[in-house]
Amino acid sequence: MAESKSLRKPVFTKVDQLRPGTSGHTLTVKVVSTKMVLQKGRADGPQVRQMRIAECLVGDETGMIIFTARNEQVDLMKEGATVTLRNAKIDMFKGSMRLAVDKWGRVEVDEPASVNVKEDNNLSLIEYELEEEIWKLV
Repeated sequence: MAESKSLRKPVFTKVDQLRPGTSGHTLTVKVVSTKMVLQKGRADGPQVRQMRIAECLVGDETGMIIFTARNEQVDLMKEGATVTLRNAKIDMFKGSMRLAVDKWGRVEVDEPASVNVKEDNNLSLIEYELEEEIWKLV
């Protein structure tokens, strides 16, 4: 017999609380900018599938971080939009943090909110160093 699991209420995280190697974050952020970094077609049997990746600078009143949007997520990440990222995780890219939502998470567009993004605290500009499987601040 399967046990019924009750859904946990999401605990919202602020950008400045994000740390390397963590996951399961739920945050509401504002999209500051979006830059397409990869767009290519991939043959998948008879149809050609588009693969798109965009780097989006997102933030809240505590700071900013780069969010890596993939495929359908790219369409939701419009400049000025307010989005909720559910089950987001931190990926490390060249020693810096990137926020991402994989197939186990969701990106939802919210009602526009008047969020004053703290632009002088960009977490993606902080460099970390991998030391015995633990990311340390450089």
